[in-house]
Amino acid sequence: MGNLEYGIDPDFITIVADEIKDVYEIGAEIAIVIGGGNIFRGVNGTSIGMDRATADYMGMLATVMNAIALQDVLEKKEVPTRVMSAIEMRQIAEPYIRRRAMRHLEKGRIVIFAAGTGSPFFTTDTTGALRAAEIKADVLLKATKVDGVYDKDPNKFPDARLLKEISYLEAINKDLKVMDHTALTLCMENKLPIVVFNIKEKGNLKRIVFGENVGSIVK
Repeated sequence: MGNLEYGIDPDFITIVADEIKDVYEIGAEIAIVIGGGNIFRGVNGTSIGMDRATADYMGMLATVMNAIALQDVLEKKEVPTRVMSAIEMRQIAEPYIRRRAMRHLEKGRIVIFAAGTGSPFFTTDTTGALRAAEIKADVLLKATKVDGVYDKDPNKFPDARLLKEISYLEAINKDLKVMDHTALTLCMENKLPIVVFNIKEKGNLKRIVFGENVGSIVK
């Protein structure tokens, strides 16, 4: 969405693609879980009386649109990319198959996971944690518009404090809004560290891959 109120900001999606390309070029294996809140958010659908499952399926379809848009920009930058959808739609995306996804990564392709888990009632956070665990990722990076995890909402409280390192249980017990509790628990059970960082700051993604202390880490 970038700086727009709705939809896909072509300038911002190009910035994100450039960040991804920089990391791709150093040889990192990259898998991406993409949300769809810029087009349709399932929770918002329920607020107008829509059935939750129906609203969530619509949200999943929105993630496919974002995935295809990001794939298009990446491939124009000569970065080989595959979109894998948890909801089958063979004309525009491969069906999600874990071993095939891992093979794509081994062959140097970026994989974008679309359509969430394929089931309603699960968030993009949970999808990210699930896919990361499935492909045996080294780390889960949560790209946000803030600098990391704060002890309270930095948009509402000027004295909010950035927490550079916290535990899974602290994030859950204090309800710090890092990710939803299902995602945090899944990461904790699989000993998967989470780095929360600001994607709008140029070079952050590459700095994290090189081991620099960027954003907040949950472990």
